[in-house]
Amino acid sequence: MKGRPALAAVTLIGALVLAGCGDSDTDSGSDSSAAGAELSVGAAYIPQPVSDSMAAGFLTITNKGDAEDELTSVTSEAGDVTVHETVDGTMQEVDRLPIPAHGQLVFKSGGNHLMFEKLKQQPKQGQTVSVELHFAHSDPVMVELPVKAATYQPTTQHSGH
Repeated sequence: MKGRPALAAVTLIGALVLAGCGDSDTDSGSDSSAAGAELSVGAAYIPQPVSDSMAAGFLTITNKGDAEDELTSVTSEAGDVTVHETVDGTMQEVDRLPIPAHGQLVFKSGGNHLMFEKLKQQPKQGQTVSVELHFAHSDPVMVELPVKAATYQPTTQHSGH
């Protein structure tokens, strides 16, 4: 089993190289999906939790690839992590969330978010919490979420202290 991630990476790289070479000659639907999703993660953070045992996490998963993928689970040594979506103001745990081709899956306050429960210790501002994102088709991605002030709101504007 050890060699499988490396084999998968080589296969994916080969597929990406081939996908860039001869698209105009092929009309087969399978060729375009062979390239798969191209996932990256940004804007990750955890507001310092007020609870000893629970916290929320936020991030953005960007897919620059030609195929949709799905976030299927999140794991962390910090505690149990579940994926939640907010629909019409109601939060609910979900098994998976889609990441559209050439699109984003955004986790933000008041919307989709990661819920940390049964924390082994309360994260403090200035620390980081590691999570591993698991997908339906792509390899897992490790992400460091910096712990920000409880009142932190991501924005391009700067406010006074």
